[in-house]
Amino acid sequence: MDKRQIGRSGLRVTTVGLGCNNFGWTIDQNASNAVVAKALDLGINFFDTADRYGTQGGDSEVVLGKALGARRKDIVLLSKFGVDLDNARIRDSSRGYIMRAIDGSLRRLGTDWLDVYMIHWPDYGTPIEETLRALDDLVRDGKVRYIACSNLETWRIVDALWTSRHHGYASFIGAQTEYSLLNRGAEKDVIPALAHYGLGFIPYFPLASGLLTGKYSARDGVDAQGRLKDNFLNLGNNFMTERNLRVVGELDAFCRAHGHTLLELAISWLAQQPTVASVICGATKPAQIEQNVAAAGWVLSAEELAEVDRITGSN
Repeated sequence: MDKRQIGRSGLRVTTVGLGCNNFGWTIDQNASNAVVAKALDLGINFFDTADRYGTQGGDSEVVLGKALGARRKDIVLLSKFGVDLDNARIRDSSRGYIMRAIDGSLRRLGTDWLDVYMIHWPDYGTPIEETLRALDDLVRDGKVRYIACSNLETWRIVDALWTSRHHGYASFIGAQTEYSLLNRGAEKDVIPALAHYGLGFIPYFPLASGLLTGKYSARDGVDAQGRLKDNFLNLGNNFMTERNLRVVGELDAFCRAHGHTLLELAISWLAQQPTVASVICGATKPAQIEQNVAAAGWVLSAEELAEVDRITGSN
């Protein structure tokens, strides 16, 4: 599989990565082992988790660490901090919290370092200088190799970059926010800012929680079974809107006319965006890994990209 750098860093990751939020939550250790093994067999080297993921905080990291075992050295490992493990409403990026959080993540993952350590959600009560100084110390200590951020407003990303450069701290190499064919809001200012400052983009919800896999077609729409129909974690209300179902129907017809699937379009379109470093897709079964990797090979022409823009209402 092709690899690309995250922003201007020397860190190279596969075009398709593996999101590990299902580990220790919707699938157990044995099922997670099978998913990780398939990802490694297919050449995926980028694994994305967080200390908050799992039925209990930390469960995903524990499961992933066991699944990787000695193969940890072969992959690029990203984890996140900033959300209290026992209370998701509490956001904390203070120095004290970060120092405790990194040691907990390393212990659960069974490793001495993280390739990327990412702020999961903004903590509006802690000065960014304090957060960045703590992260810089982790980089200098060798516990973390690169830092990044998730869900930060564009102005906060830019402010953090200025602060790092002003003080000589380690600087973000990438950022993460929601981005897909059904949600292109990041194109307004996040993506232009990342491109200007040389940061890589790692979108989440690239498949709109399954709505862009082809499982929910224009024909069966709201009758399709799955977590969107069940409104799991309110995902159905968020994604299965009248507008989204209409767009999915048009995209599905477009794909069929061009001899491709909706899944191929969703992943390949993202991979073709200049700032995207890797398309992080979750999976609960090895077969889904195979499908995601195979889906990344459609290189859309200028005319096809323009048609996608028309359908999704963006240009």
